[in-house]
Amino acid sequence: MIERYSLPRMTAIWSETSRFKKMLDVELFACEALAKLGKIPKASLFQIQKRARFDVERIKEIERETNHDVIAFIKNLSENIGADAKYVHMGLTSSDVLDTALSIQMQESCDILIDDIKKLMRILKGKARRHKKTLMIGRTHSVHAEPMTFGLKMVLYYDEMSRNLERLKRAREVVSVGKISGAVGTYANIDPFVEAYTCKKLGLKAARISTQILQRDRHAEFVNAIAITGSSLEKFATEFRNLQHTEIGEVEEYFSSTQKGSSAMPHKRNPILCERIAGLARILRANALVSLEDIVLWHERDISHSSAERIILPDSTILLDYMLNKFMDIVSHLIVHEDRMLENLNKSKGVVFSGRLLLELVNKGLTRNEAYDTVQKAAFKAKKEGLEFKEALLSDGDIRSVLSEKEIEEIFNFRYHIKNVDRIFRKAGV
Repeated sequence: MIERYSLPRMTAIWSETSRFKKMLDVELFACEALAKLGKIPKASLFQIQKRARFDVERIKEIERETNHDVIAFIKNLSENIGADAKYVHMGLTSSDVLDTALSIQMQESCDILIDDIKKLMRILKGKARRHKKTLMIGRTHSVHAEPMTFGLKMVLYYDEMSRNLERLKRAREVVSVGKISGAVGTYANIDPFVEAYTCKKLGLKAARISTQILQRDRHAEFVNAIAITGSSLEKFATEFRNLQHTEIGEVEEYFSSTQKGSSAMPHKRNPILCERIAGLARILRANALVSLEDIVLWHERDISHSSAERIILPDSTILLDYMLNKFMDIVSHLIVHEDRMLENLNKSKGVVFSGRLLLELVNKGLTRNEAYDTVQKAAFKAKKEGLEFKEALLSDGDIRSVLSEKEIEEIFNFRYHIKNVDRIFRKAGV
């Protein structure tokens, strides 16, 4: 991933040094296991542990000759270890090392993402509580529907992120698996004890069964959990972008005193961070599709998945880490124009209370169809004549024959629409 969208902690996990360090850990623990089985002399194990080291540039140099990264890695280790290097990688195949090391990288990156989500959820919870009773209009089909509160939007996002948190926790468990079972998964040249020992030391579970590789449905679940989380962020960011429309103006991204919005129009204050989130989410979804394609391999293994994974796994984890942190900043500094929310709520002149009026007429004995037609007629008349809906109702003989002025007045009480806000907050754990 390009530096612009990368944060140091996540990027470090996917560096070449980190990758080779994890591969070395796999090799060393496998040697320990083999020594416990009496396959490697203790003195040789001591020398391997003491002298094993690698140099990334030297590995690259060897790979240019061998065209095989694991062989280049083993050869570089051998150069440093000496004669006892003959015991390194004994009975293993390349993917025993590569896949197990990759699982550690995914596990560590998932830990960062889980931590990010928890932080974002805390921010969303705080914003929800602050705006628990901040009235605004709810919209369906982009049209005024019924009154709600801005806090309810934030609770909705908090609840969705809690599901994303659980998805990533499950994905972490699914990918926290290693394998050291040989060329086609039969343990022909390696004792299963080596796999069990090495995986335990690395904080992984041993796969119940594998071929030459770990099966890629695991990796696909991981990348798809990331893509779903990114899509949630895009959903939230898109709502903020919509609410920042000049004609709506209910929320606004923070805009610093030195920030510029347009090279041609000095007045512009654009929701660029939310737009960035929306764009990057597309990459996560595209990567998710690639991860699904990677599930299908020929026989016990080919390497059509390998080249793609070298891109999509680092890029997806690095991107989501960046997006989560950037969205934390967006929510933390989001400007909420409560006065504009109230102004917009009143723009439809009270017709948004038509649903309650419908129910009141039904309660008075009208059939639902009669009540619906009566309310719709009054609402359309009010809109056509530019009247307040309450005013139209008070002058409507059909409605006044059923409802008193006091009853009509009560229909326009905002408290009716937010009476269950506390209950919703409790259900969401906010």
